Amino acid sequence: MKDAPLTFSPEVSAALADGRPVVALESTIITHGMPYPQNLEMAREVESVIRDAGATPATIAVMGGQIHIGLTDPALEALAQTPPGQAMKLSRADLAVCLATGRTGATTVAATMICAHLAGIRVFATGGIGGVHRGAESSFDISADLHELAQTPVTVVAAGAKAILDLPKTWEVLETLGVPVIAYGQDELPAFWSRGSGIPAPLRMDSPADIAASAAMRARLGLRGGQLVANPIPAEAEIPRHEIMPVIERALSEAEAQRIAAKSVTPFLLQRIFELTGGRSLQSNIALVLNNARLAAGIASEMSGSS
Repeated sequence: MKDAPLTFSPEVSAALADGRPVVALESTIITHGMPYPQNLEMAREVESVIRDAGATPATIAVMGGQIHIGLTDPALEALAQTPPGQAMKLSRADLAVCLATGRTGATTVAATMICAHLAGIRVFATGGIGGVHRGAESSFDISADLHELAQTPVTVVAAGAKAILDLPKTWEVLETLGVPVIAYGQDELPAFWSRGSGIPAPLRMDSPADIAASAAMRARLGLRGGQLVANPIPAEAEIPRHEIMPVIERALSEAEAQRIAAKSVTPFLLQRIFELTGGRSLQSNIALVLNNARLAAGIASEMSGSS
């Protein structure tokens, strides 16, 4: 780990040196989630929420052969202005290639977990994790995020898995891999844009302190991997399941008809859902990311206080 090509922003470097709480953030939502300047505004807002909650944000990206742990504002703006298609979408498989070739890369959940762990950061806030895609029994399209959760000791705060996925199969795979899936403050797993999925939560916790204690106990027991905290979207921002599911089904049908596959599926579906909801899905997405950032800051603060 000491030889990893890591570059820390001054803010993150100081926080880690002082033992203050730090929250990792991914960067694909910046390069692949929305256009400039909305992506920059959102990235700054998420970082601000974390600072307001008493922690330091560490947006992670690959630039110039280095893993950047925290971005200065000029670096954040440069990343946000990366031309479409120029930034690699990085997971475990392509992180090293991006570094070795000096390209710009934005980190997904899996890659962000890897980089956060290398940097000594224990908590990561995102929107939703990847998982088992519809039809995976024939396509074998399963996100590397699930295996990363099983092997990298980072607590990930998300609004569940993305609702475009096969949620029951996603949770089954996580159970098989031994990943704790913890619903925050409710007995049902959330479904990204919706607070409920109809799927009972295997575990429930109601405080950042308990979640931090669980991570510490896993370390004491020598258990590999992280834990997933499924944090429901705020009630005022949700799109109820009975409203969003017909939209998702239509977008999925269109993707199948156009033979869109592999890494192109998720961006296509999210864009079509944005169009079909008149932009409502994006507003909900921003709200849940901010909500996850607040909870992650609370968890990181508890971890910092007990370390």
